[in-house]
Amino acid sequence: MRGRRPIIAATALAAVVAMITAVSTPWNSPSWWALPGLALGLAIAERYRASFIIGRQAFTFGLGDPLLAAGLLLRPGSWLTVAYGVGAALAIGLRSRQPIKLAFNGANFTGSTGLAVGSCVLLGGGLPGAVVGALVFIVVNNSLAAFPVAMVSGRRYRSVLVDIGFMTLLITVGNASVGLLGGWLLAFQPLGLLGLVVPAGLLWWSFHQQSNRAAEARLFAEIARGHETILGTSVDTSAQVVVTAAARVFGGAEVELLLRHPDGPVLYRGDEHSLSTRSRTEPDAFSAGWVLRALAARGPLVGVEGTRPFVSVVLGDVDRPLAVLIIRRPARAGGFTRADVQLAEVLVTQAESWLSVADLTAQADKARGEVEAYRAAGRVLGDIGADTAPALVVLRESADRLSRLANRFDGAHPVTEIVEELHTVERAVAALLGAVSMAQPFQEEPGDGRGAGPEAEWTTTGRLEPADRR
Repeated sequence: MRGRRPIIAATALAAVVAMITAVSTPWNSPSWWALPGLALGLAIAERYRASFIIGRQAFTFGLGDPLLAAGLLLRPGSWLTVAYGVGAALAIGLRSRQPIKLAFNGANFTGSTGLAVGSCVLLGGGLPGAVVGALVFIVVNNSLAAFPVAMVSGRRYRSVLVDIGFMTLLITVGNASVGLLGGWLLAFQPLGLLGLVVPAGLLWWSFHQQSNRAAEARLFAEIARGHETILGTSVDTSAQVVVTAAARVFGGAEVELLLRHPDGPVLYRGDEHSLSTRSRTEPDAFSAGWVLRALAARGPLVGVEGTRPFVSVVLGDVDRPLAVLIIRRPARAGGFTRADVQLAEVLVTQAESWLSVADLTAQADKARGEVEAYRAAGRVLGDIGADTAPALVVLRESADRLSRLANRFDGAHPVTEIVEELHTVERAVAALLGAVSMAQPFQEEPGDGRGAGPEAEWTTTGRLEPADRR
C-alpha cells in the first residue's frame, strides 16, 4: 500500500485538474451525438495499439490523439474532456480490470485533455490554439504516465522519460499532425478525408514497427550481455542468464525454466532483476500440465492461464527436451503478440546454444576428471589393482554432488538427498575395499607338519592358539 500512495496521489491530482478545467471552460459541443461518437471512436482507436514495455509496465500508442487534435481545431470545449475521459476508460477497461490502473489512466487522460482544452480556449482557438493544446496534452500525458512506470519498475523517473522520449515525441506529433489536417479537411474539404486513409494506416503500421524494433534492440542487448556472462561458465549459470534475459525482453512478471540437469530436473524462477528460486524437482516434473502443453504444441504456445497471459517454448528436441520455458505476465495484462513470438524464437535459439555449450563443457570437464582419476589410481595404487578406479570415480562424483547439495540446492527434501548420496558413498567404499583385498596376493602360513588347523586369533595380550596345537 505504501508504494501505491504516490500513484493514488497523482491520480487524485489529475482528477482535480480535470474537474476544474471542465467547469471553467465552455461546453461548446457541436451536436448531441458528438460526445458518444468521439468516446466510441477513441475506444476503438485505443483498442488497436502498439506497446513499448519497460520492466513490467507498458506504454501504449494508438490513433486516439488525432481525434483530440481534430476536436481542438473544430470545437474546443469541456465536452472534449468528458468524451476523452469516457473513451479512455472504455478502452482501458477492456484490457485491464485493475482498479488502480483504471483510475490512474482515466484521470491522466481526462486531466491532460482538460489542460489541453483550457490552453486552446485561452489562446482563442483556431490552428495556433489547437497546436498548443495538442503539445500540452503530449507533455502532461506522458509525464504522468512515466510516473507509475518508474515507481513499479524501480527505475529513476528521468531514466524512464529518456527511454520513451524520442518514440513518444515521434508518435504523438505524428498523431497530432494527422488530426489537425483531418480537422481542417473536415471543415473546408470533407472529401479530402479520403486521402488520409492511407497515411493513417501507414502511421498505425509505423507504431508497431517502431515498437518491434525497440523490442529487438532489447533482445540483442540481452544476448550480448548473456555472451559476456556465459563464457566459461556452467549450465547453472547459463540457465540463470536465460531466465533473466527472457524476463527483461518480454517484461514477464514470472519466468520459469525447467531444465534437464545431470543430477535431475531443476526449476528456475526469476524476473527482470534476478533469479528468485532454484530448486530440484521430482523426476516426473516434465509431466506437469504446462510442460505437456508446451511439448504438444511443438512450437511457441500463446495462451492465458486464468487471467495471466503466457507464452511457452521448448528448448532442444521435443522428444527429449533440453529445457522448457514459460513466461507469464501479470493478471489481465496485454497478451503476447506475433512479434513477441518471433522474439521468443530468436531467444530460444540463442538459449539452446548457451545451454548446449555449457553442457558440452561440463561433459568435457567430467571426462577429464574421470581420466585423471584413472591415472591417479594407477599411479597411487600401483600393483593393488586397476579395479579400484571405478570406485574412486564414484567417490569423486559423490563428493561433488554432496558439496553442491549442501551449499546450493534448496529443494523440498535436501537432507534426504544428502542421506541417499551418503549411501552411495558407503557402497563405493565397500567396493573399493573389496577391490583392494582381492588385489592383494594370498599368503599361506607355513605349517609345522601336523596338518592344517583352525586359524589363530589375536588378543590384546598376545596370540591365542587353539587347544589342539599346544
